[in-house]
Amino acid sequence: MKAVRFIVAAILQALPYILQLAMCQQWEAALKKIECPCGSAKELSDCCGVWHAGLALGVYAPTPEALMRSRYSAYVLGLIDYLMATWHPSSTPGDLELQPVKWLGLEVRHAAAAGDAGVVEFVARCRLNGRAERMHETSRFAREGGRWYYIDGQFTEPD
Repeated sequence: MKAVRFIVAAILQALPYILQLAMCQQWEAALKKIECPCGSAKELSDCCGVWHAGLALGVYAPTPEALMRSRYSAYVLGLIDYLMATWHPSSTPGDLELQPVKWLGLEVRHAAAAGDAGVVEFVARCRLNGRAERMHETSRFAREGGRWYYIDGQFTEPD
């Protein structure tokens, strides 16, 4: 129940129109019907929302791909605290301000982990200032203390 309330709070912060659903007595049922932004076709509460809510409870994304998907969803939902907490301390920007971007979708092209290192190649589509954009990145991840962190990414220029 505590995890569900945390997820609802995060969604309310990111998506003002969800506020109307939260006002209803069926807010928990409404939450179950929200599809996860990461493209898994699962409900948010059964996908990335688990990692968003679990962070405060010591429940972390189990793979680099799960962390990358949850970070994409955090960008969509505006969860700056989650993004900062999952950034490796050696490369964190210290401060993060999100641009007004409409995220349109995520395609994971490759994900691998060996020991405490992982990589995920993905393409994220968005609309920025009315223009369609594609962000093609290969991200690096490191596991420390049983928890995965985002280190950095290399962008691939569009063809």
